[in-house]
Amino acid sequence: METTRKEGSLYTRIDEGLAILEFGHPASNSLNSILLDRLCRELEALSENPEVSAILIQSEGDRAFCAGASFDELLQVSTPEQSKTFFSGFARLINTMRTCHKPIVGKIQGKAVGGGVGLIAACDYVIASDKASLRLSELGIGIAPLVIAPAVARKAGVSGLAEMTLAPSEWKSAYWAKERGLYSKVFESRASLDKESEFFARDLASQSPQALKLIKQALWEGTEHWGQLLTDRAAMTGKLALSDRAQKTIAEFKKKS
Repeated sequence: METTRKEGSLYTRIDEGLAILEFGHPASNSLNSILLDRLCRELEALSENPEVSAILIQSEGDRAFCAGASFDELLQVSTPEQSKTFFSGFARLINTMRTCHKPIVGKIQGKAVGGGVGLIAACDYVIASDKASLRLSELGIGIAPLVIAPAVARKAGVSGLAEMTLAPSEWKSAYWAKERGLYSKVFESRASLDKESEFFARDLASQSPQALKLIKQALWEGTEHWGQLLTDRAAMTGKLALSDRAQKTIAEFKKKS
């Protein structure tokens, strides 16, 4: 069931070592500051929870996985500090996922745009539907995917990042994403996606917690500087988002949606 709450929703269920975290927002599961903060707080808590060995992240509904940044909130920011604070929410989310002691599995049932692609790239293992195409639309808006770029490039390579970023109106298929390393497995039916993602995540949660923690650290080795890097990128993106071009384009997109 999809949420109607304006601020979005977040639910967690813990069962036999697996934490299933589901988020939602009536605007195609887009992410506002409140939801970004709640996601970070919940992941931080799960990271320290001794009853949890692995995490499965999913979103509500059968359509979009995540539409990225909330356009409603972007239109409300009016100062560089407010804009930096908003994009810092995405920086914090990626860094929280990066430093989480537990491996994170992503279940992607539908399309993802912008920050949603960053969330996917920050997962340790991703299982997706063949309908889960991706797009980095930022340049078309007048900004750039600076905050999520390191996470996307880490999985898809610099060439994959460039291919997505420099073609902001072009959707990349789920199979393209799998070839590039953003997805680990792709399924043609929702039933198969649901079954296989939970089976994989539960099997992962049954492994040694100590071994999982150490391999998680090894997987993210070399990203220790991201704490400052992504914060700096958030400030850059925040300035771009306040430009006349970006504000006008965002308003136009909002009218069409």
